[in-house]
Amino acid sequence: MNRTSRIARKTNETNIELALNIDGEGKATLETGVPFMTHMLDLFAKHGQFDLNITANGDTEIDAHHTTEDIGICLGQVLKEALGDKKGIKRYGNAFVPMDEALAQVVVDLSNRPHLEIRAEFPSQKVGDFDTELVHEFLWKLALEARMNLHIIVHYGKNTHHIIEAIFKALGRALDEATTIDPRIKGIPSTKGML
Repeated sequence: MNRTSRIARKTNETNIELALNIDGEGKATLETGVPFMTHMLDLFAKHGQFDLNITANGDTEIDAHHTTEDIGICLGQVLKEALGDKKGIKRYGNAFVPMDEALAQVVVDLSNRPHLEIRAEFPSQKVGDFDTELVHEFLWKLALEARMNLHIIVHYGKNTHHIIEAIFKALGRALDEATTIDPRIKGIPSTKGML
């Protein structure tokens, strides 16, 4: 089974090429133009065992909003496409990740029902030049386009960088679990017969 997908998306604000291999080795080649997101997506790929390639050019001279949001859109779309009919997947994933003083939990359901619940407070509005409110934008667009239920709880934390890093690592690990093929599961893991 070849669970890969790629997308090229061009707007007046961004030009993005993105490729994903769900059954990868955690290798990432990333040129996003947004250094903090590059760092977070590298962690996501490594901890999810996904191969992820992104080349993004956006209007970062304005700010990182459009680029961050559009990467979320593209990643969600390729994840949905790469999963195909979802036969045999575990569907649900749950991961706790500590990062020094911070502890994040991410729970996903690849349900075809997009929803984001996030219980997180970021002590700082910026990490370097990156606006921390963009984390929500990225995660919401990812959940929407991948059509997944995404719940994030930051149990505690004081350092904004550590909190966001724990979220992205946990996201990778939760999605790795949810996308794993379980040989015991025959067909679609739903009583409805479809996801």
